[in-house]
Amino acid sequence: MEETKIIKFQPPRWGLILATVIVVFLVIFLGVLTWNEVKKHDYIGRSEQQIYTITISGEGKVTAIPDIAQIYLGVETEKKKVEDAQKENTEKMNNLIKELKGMDIAAEDIQTSSYNIYPRYDWIEGRQILQGYQVSQSVTVKIRDLEIIGDVLSAAGSLGINQIGGLNFTIDEPEKLRQEAREKALANAKEKAEALAKVADVKLGKLVSFNESSSGGYYPVYRADYALEAKGMGGGAVAPEIEPGSQDIMVYVTVTYEVL
Repeated sequence: MEETKIIKFQPPRWGLILATVIVVFLVIFLGVLTWNEVKKHDYIGRSEQQIYTITISGEGKVTAIPDIAQIYLGVETEKKKVEDAQKENTEKMNNLIKELKGMDIAAEDIQTSSYNIYPRYDWIEGRQILQGYQVSQSVTVKIRDLEIIGDVLSAAGSLGINQIGGLNFTIDEPEKLRQEAREKALANAKEKAEALAKVADVKLGKLVSFNESSSGGYYPVYRADYALEAKGMGGGAVAPEIEPGSQDIMVYVTVTYEVL
């Protein structure tokens, strides 16, 4: 009698197959992602494609005549009583400010910069004896009409102003001149870079970095003996000749160009 074989059919385990496929896919995906990151950071600070550059410096200069003067004017008085010293000091300073305004110097261009009261002592036979009080007051004056600088100094001396100094000249709107100097500096740097690129047989690409520094300032000194005349130590309050000279606005740049 022939033996009958029974074959059982088992359906595929789709869940297991799907899970296996997902795991394999994730392993491959993570492997590729990791490899890309390793390639990206193989060398710190270096991209996959090397960029060649030229770094060059340039300078630009603009020369201008200053249009504003600033000066320090002060008065110091000394009396036995503090109120007497204050009274005399205030009268002299008020007279000065009145005179300055009469020269068409605006109130906003006259700024009080200090006001001080100090006791003055002398040492007599080992003892500190009060001799009186010193009162000092000063203003900083901005003069926009340079033609009257000498007249301002002369008037200050005539009114008993015994502290005069700090005369300097500036430009009211230096940024316009600085921008002009900046443009010259950039043009100078680009001209140098193009000449260097021509020698190296390469072409300039885009500008990739830019650094700037600037300078500029001129501080003339007027006659040194004028302050002594103002203190009544010789001569009258003669208007000195003041020359503003010129001021150089300098801009220095360092630029880096990509080369092709």
